Amino acid sequence: MLDPKKLEEVAKQVVDSIPPGVKTMAEGMEAKIKQIIQAQLSKLDFVSREEFDVQTKVLQRTREKLADLEARVAKLEQTKDS
Repeated sequence: MLDPKKLEEVAKQVVDSIPPGVKTMAEGMEAKIKQIIQAQLSKLDFVSREEFDVQTKVLQRTREKLADLEARVAKLEQTKDS
C-alpha cells in the first residue's frame, strides 16, 4: 500500500514545479468555471435542501391528516349503513 505522506509529498513537488503564470491562469479558469456552473445551476428548477425538508414534513402531515379523514369517513359510512 502507498504511504499517504509520500503521495502528498509527490503532489506538493508537482504543484511547486508548475510555473507561476500557469498557476495564476489555472486559478482564474477555476473561478470562471465555478461562476459559469453556478449561473447555469441557478437557471434550473431546483429547491434548496432546507425547502425540500420543509415540504417533506408538510407532505407527511398532510398524509397523516388524509389517513385520519379516510378513517373517519369509513366509520361514518359504517354507522350510516347500520
